[in-house]
Amino acid sequence: MSELDKRVLPLVVRIERAEPPERTDALEAAAHAVLTLLTDPRANDGEWAEAVRAWETIGIRKVVRRARGAEWRRVLALEGITVAVRTAEVRVHPPVPLDDWPKDLSRLQVKGTELADATPPPPASGPVLWLNPGLEMSAGKAMAQAGHAAQLAWWGSDLAARQAWLADGLAVAVRTARTGQWDELAGSGLPMVRDAGFTELEPGSCTAVAEAPWLWEGGYRPAARGPLTGS
Repeated sequence: MSELDKRVLPLVVRIERAEPPERTDALEAAAHAVLTLLTDPRANDGEWAEAVRAWETIGIRKVVRRARGAEWRRVLALEGITVAVRTAEVRVHPPVPLDDWPKDLSRLQVKGTELADATPPPPASGPVLWLNPGLEMSAGKAMAQAGHAAQLAWWGSDLAARQAWLADGLAVAVRTARTGQWDELAGSGLPMVRDAGFTELEPGSCTAVAEAPWLWEGGYRPAARGPLTGS
């Protein structure tokens, strides 16, 4: 497979110098953006469907970049979907070839996504995507992992669960697990993200687990999709 055949999902987080978003808000916006794209008609039987299917068959790699000011306005002019969660705005675009990004996306920086929570996040609503407390990740890396976990949870949900999730606005929370809690989650059989090791982490690192009542009750079984994962 040539590099042009490989596709990646671009996620752009808005980070203005004066008012950067809260870290948890950015992570939840990334997860919500991925779910929104997966459920958009354009990604299922519309103009994005071919690109999405090609992306899914070779992995679900996601790359997070940052934009501000005029950069963000140029991003908004490209086809995609903007999701806002409290202080954060994230725009997701249909998958693009790994080495052939649109110019206004390729010029954006990957670095500089260091974010922090100035206040505790609100109580979790909807499925919870638990991050591994033993790994240090930049906010951009963690956003990609949250997106992976959300996608695996969607794939592992049956029709009734998906309809209920949609009716709830695709609510999703991202939290860092406690050490003992992580050990239990990691051995639970719930959807788990194993990183491909392109950036920051060793290949095979377990970064996130998706938890939802229906995934416990329904006996989650991994969907028959492409290899995991990347960011």
